[in-house]
Amino acid sequence: MQRTRATTPTSPSSRPFPISEPIHPEPIPEQEESKPEAKPSRWKYWPRLEPAEWDILIASTCLKLLLFPAYRSTDFEVHRNWLAITHSLPISQWYHDTTSEWTLDYPPFFAYFEKLLSVPAYLIDSRIVDLNNLNYDAWSVVAYQRTTVILTELVMGVALLRFTRGAADTSTQKIISASLFLHPGFLIVDHIHFQYNGFMFGILLWSILMARNDNKLASGFLFAVLLNFKHIYMYLAPAYFIYLLRSFCLSPSGALLPMRFVSLANAVIAVFLVSLGPFLLMGQLPQLLARLFPFTRGLNHAYWAPNVWALVTAADRVLLQFVKGGRIQSMAVNASGVASTSRGLVGDTVFAVLPNVKPIHTFVITIAFQTIYLVKLWRAPTYKSFLTALTLCGYTSFMFGWHVHEKAILLVLVPLSLLAAENHAYFRTFMIASVAGIFSLFPLLFTPAETLVKVVYSVIWAIFVFAPLHRRVYEFPRSLPFVIIDSVEKLYLAGFPLLQLFVTLFPIATQHSASMEFLPLLLTSVYCAVGLVWAFARLSVIYLKQQY
Repeated sequence: MQRTRATTPTSPSSRPFPISEPIHPEPIPEQEESKPEAKPSRWKYWPRLEPAEWDILIASTCLKLLLFPAYRSTDFEVHRNWLAITHSLPISQWYHDTTSEWTLDYPPFFAYFEKLLSVPAYLIDSRIVDLNNLNYDAWSVVAYQRTTVILTELVMGVALLRFTRGAADTSTQKIISASLFLHPGFLIVDHIHFQYNGFMFGILLWSILMARNDNKLASGFLFAVLLNFKHIYMYLAPAYFIYLLRSFCLSPSGALLPMRFVSLANAVIAVFLVSLGPFLLMGQLPQLLARLFPFTRGLNHAYWAPNVWALVTAADRVLLQFVKGGRIQSMAVNASGVASTSRGLVGDTVFAVLPNVKPIHTFVITIAFQTIYLVKLWRAPTYKSFLTALTLCGYTSFMFGWHVHEKAILLVLVPLSLLAAENHAYFRTFMIASVAGIFSLFPLLFTPAETLVKVVYSVIWAIFVFAPLHRRVYEFPRSLPFVIIDSVEKLYLAGFPLLQLFVTLFPIATQHSASMEFLPLLLTSVYCAVGLVWAFARLSVIYLKQQY
C-alpha cells in the first residue's frame, strides 16, 4: 500500500538528519495543504461603506462643491485671517495680534488646527496667509477653505458610521446617522455661512460613541480635546463630569475607585497641558482667557437667538408700546431702554420697562436648571440618561445663557437627534426642536440666491427624516389632553410656511421704509423661540419622568 506524507509542515531546521519513515505509522487520507490563517487587518475595525452610504457621500459632496461660489459671511475672512496669524507669527503673538479686527479667540487646539491648515494654504497661494492681505477673496482661498470644511467633516461621518455598525436597530440608526451628516444646520452654517462645526461635532460624537461603547476613559479624553478646540462645549461639561464621576470613578455602592479616578484625571490634565502649556510658560494665560471670555457683550446677539430672552425682550418691546400709548400708566420707562433695540449692537441690552438682566442672573438660572438634570443623572448614570442630560445641559445654556448665538442651537439638535427614535415623545420633541431650530438659522443666509437652497433642502431633509422615524415610533394620543397638545403642535408647525412667506415678501412690500426692517427677524426669533421653549419643557418632563 502506498503511503502518503503527513501534511503537517516541518521546517528544515527542525530535521538535523534525514527521516526514513513517515511520522504516522498508518496511512492517512491525502489532504490539501492548509493555508495559514490570515491576520486580521487593522482596517477591519473601520466601517466600510455600503452602496447607499456611498450615494449619500457622493451626492452631498457634489452639492457642497456646487455651493463654493455661494454667499460667505465675515466668518470666512475670520478663518483666513487665523490662517495668516498662525502661519506668519510666532506662537507668542497669536493671541496678541490686532492687525485685523478678526482676532484669534478660539482655544489653542483650534489655533494649532489653523496652523496645520496654513501649510498647504501657503503652497497653494502664499497670499492666503499674508497677514496684511485683508479681505482676500480670490478663487484659490475660496476653494481651499471650503474644501477643508468638506474634508474635516469626515471626522463626523466616520463617527456616524460607527454608531450605525454597533446599533441594536441598524435601520433606524442609519436614518439618524444620515440625518446628522446631511443636516441643514451644517449645510447652512458650515458650507455656506462658513465654519467648522461638522469637524468639532464629529469629535463630540466620537466622545459620545465611546460612552455608548463603555469606554468612558476615551470619552472623557475626547471631550477634553474638544473643549480645547472650542470652549462653547463647556456648556456640556457638567453632564460629562457627573456621568464620568458616578459611572467610572465610583463603584455602584459609591466607593471611590482610585486607579480609575487618577487615570481619568491624568488624561484630562495631559490634554490641557498640551493645549495651554506653551502659553502658561510664556505667562500669556491671562491674555488667552481674555480673548476666550469677553464680557463686554450684551444679553442678546444682533439677531436674537430664539430662547427665553428673545421672548422677554419682545415682551419688553410690546409693553413699551402699551406704555407709550397710555394703556399702562403704572410702569416707569427707562430712557436708555427705548433706544436699545439690539439691532446689530454688541453692547448691553437695556430693557425699557422690564427689569434688566445681568450676566449673574443668566448664570444662576442656568446652573439651577442644570442641577435638576444632574441630580437625575447622578441617580441613574446610564448611557441613555447621560445622553438626555447632556442634551438638556446644552439646551439650558441655549435657553438662558448670556449673549447666545443662534448657531448654538446645533449644540442641542445634534445630541437630541440620537434620541429621536427612543419613543414617540422623544421623536415629537426632536421634530419641533429641529423645525424651529433649523428655521432660526435661515436669517444667516439673507441673500436671495441662497433662499431657495436653504428652504428646499430643509424641506427635503425633513420629509426623508421625519416620515420614516414617525412610522417607527408613532403612538395614537391616549387622552384628550394629548389630543389637544398634538393638535396645537401641528398647528404651530403649519405656521412656518406662512412665516417664510412673510419673511420673503415683507421686505419687497416695505423696501422704501426703514422703520420696520427689523420686523422679519423679530418675528422669526420669537416664533422659533416659542417652539424651542416648548420642546425644552417637553424634554425636561420626559427626562425627569423616565425610568432608567
